[in-house]
Amino acid sequence: MTTWNVRVNGREVSVEAPPMARVLDVLRESLGLTGSKEGCGEGECGSCTVLLDGRPTCACLVPIFQVEGRELCTVEGVAGTELDPLQRVMIEAGGVQCGACTPGIVVSLRALLDRDPRPTRAAVRESIAGNLCRCTGYERILRAVEELVGSEEADA
Repeated sequence: MTTWNVRVNGREVSVEAPPMARVLDVLRESLGLTGSKEGCGEGECGSCTVLLDGRPTCACLVPIFQVEGRELCTVEGVAGTELDPLQRVMIEAGGVQCGACTPGIVVSLRALLDRDPRPTRAAVRESIAGNLCRCTGYERILRAVEELVGSEEADA
């Protein structure tokens, strides 16, 4: 076991784990951050997506040694103490159904919206292309983002 230092959701943490332990397992089992889900375990479904230094990354594919000294943000970090406006509109627009894919989709969309506060529908589609959802058919997710972007434009 080795001690790894990483910033998780804005907080410096030290965690003991073997070098090849998956970030997903360390987050869920050692740090109690269970928002990121395991779907496929192969980086194909996007359920475990976290932000690594601000970029969407499948936590099931990354060993803990690769995040030493880096910044991770999980769906819990997106929420903070209250739901992010994106999370709120996803709920209200019906973009959340079974919830298995939702954390990865929210994290991927938050990264997009941080880069581009008024993305096109095509950009939204591209940003969640690595996130598989069997329940929503994606339309409600797309509408939720459009609703959020429209409300931000109205407030500006």
